[in-house]
Amino acid sequence: MNFRNGYYILVFFILVLGACSPKIRTPKTETSKPVEKEKPAEKKVVKKFSQASISLLAPFKLDELNLKTATKADVEKYAMPIDFYQGFKLGLDSVAASGLNFKLNVFDTQDDNAHIAVLYKNDRFKQSNLIVGPVFPDGQKFMAAYAKENNIAVVSPLAASNPSEFNNPNLISIVNNIDLHAQKIATYIGKSFNPANTIVVIINPRKTEDEAFASPIRSYLTSKTKFVVQEYASAYTFETKMIKGKQYVVLVTSSDRTFVLPTIDKLFKLKNLPAGGYNISLFGHPNWVKQNYPTDKVQALNTIISSSYKIDYKSAAVIAFIKKYRKQFGFEPGEYAYKGFDVGFYFGKLLSHYGEDYRDYITKEKYRGLHNNFSFIHDEKLGYINTSLMLLKFKNFALNIIE
Repeated sequence: MNFRNGYYILVFFILVLGACSPKIRTPKTETSKPVEKEKPAEKKVVKKFSQASISLLAPFKLDELNLKTATKADVEKYAMPIDFYQGFKLGLDSVAASGLNFKLNVFDTQDDNAHIAVLYKNDRFKQSNLIVGPVFPDGQKFMAAYAKENNIAVVSPLAASNPSEFNNPNLISIVNNIDLHAQKIATYIGKSFNPANTIVVIINPRKTEDEAFASPIRSYLTSKTKFVVQEYASAYTFETKMIKGKQYVVLVTSSDRTFVLPTIDKLFKLKNLPAGGYNISLFGHPNWVKQNYPTDKVQALNTIISSSYKIDYKSAAVIAFIKKYRKQFGFEPGEYAYKGFDVGFYFGKLLSHYGEDYRDYITKEKYRGLHNNFSFIHDEKLGYINTSLMLLKFKNFALNIIE
C-alpha cells in the first residue's frame, strides 16, 4: 500500500544536523605612537551551544495506526502531526546548513498526559534547551508545572487559546488568541471610519464562542472610540432599525456557517435594494478564512477578516519550500508543514545566534515567514505572546492583505 508514499515516524527519533563554525578575523591597526583609547563598553558574552537540543511533542498516535491495514482516510487523520514534524525538520535543516548542530528528539504523546509524564524521567527530554508542543491545550496545561519547575521554554505551536489558561510564564504562544483578533479589528475600525456618520453594528447570536469575539470588540469600541454601537442577535432584527444615509460597519461575531450564510445574503440584499440600498462594510470572524462563502457577495460588502496567516504561493521562498518538500517527502506540503517550518526556522535561528540567552531576544527578533509572522511581547505571568496579525480583504475574487 502507498499511503502518503509510505512515510511514517518512529515513536522516538533523534536527528543530528551538520554544522560549521564561522571564523571572524579582526585586522590589526598600526599607529606611530601609543594612543590612549576609551575603554569600550562591556558586551555580554554570548554563551553559544555546541549542540542545541530540541524536543518536539506531537500526537502521532502510532499505536493506533496499522499501516498494513489502514485506509487512506485513516492515514489522513494523522496528517497534521506528520506534516508539522516534516516542516519543522526542514526549518531546522535550513538553519543547520549555516551553523549550529541540533539534536531533535521527537516524542509521540498519543494525546495522553500519562505519556507526557513519562518523559519527565527521560534523560534526552530533560536535556532539552527548548520544548515544542504539546500541540493541544490540555497537554499544554499539564506541561506548565514541569516548565516552571525546570525554567524551560515551551512553545505552543498550534493552540489559539488565551495564554491565561495555561498558567505558564515560560510559555511561547505562536497562534493569536481571539482577544488579539478582536483588538486588531476594533483598532482598524477606529482609524478607518468617521464616528460622526458611522454606526457600528455587532451581530452576535451570543453562543459562548460568539461572545468571546464580541466582548473585547464591544469593550474597545465603547471605551476608546466615539462610535454609536448597536447590537443585535440577527441581521433581520437589525434591518428594522436602519437609517438611510448612515455608514454601517457590521461585525458578525459567529463562525457557524448555517448562521453566517443567510446573514451575508441578507446584508447583501440590504446593500442592493432596488430603491437605493444601505452603505454597509462587513467584518467577519477569523475562522471565515477556512470557510467558503459566496465571493461576489462578500466582495460587494467590502468584507474584511483578521488572520494569523496567509501563504503567498507566488513568493520565491514558498516556491523553493514546496520544491524541497516534494523532493524530500514525495508529496505536497499541507498547512501544518508551513506552520512547522516557520516555528523550526525561527527558533533554530534564535538558538544558533544567541545560545543560552536566546529567550532574551524573542521580543527583539521579528520574523516574516512562509505562513505567518512573529512579533512577540512578554508578560511575566503569561509568557511570550505573538501579536502579529494580518487583515485580509475580499477583492478581485481573492483574499488580499491590506494591513
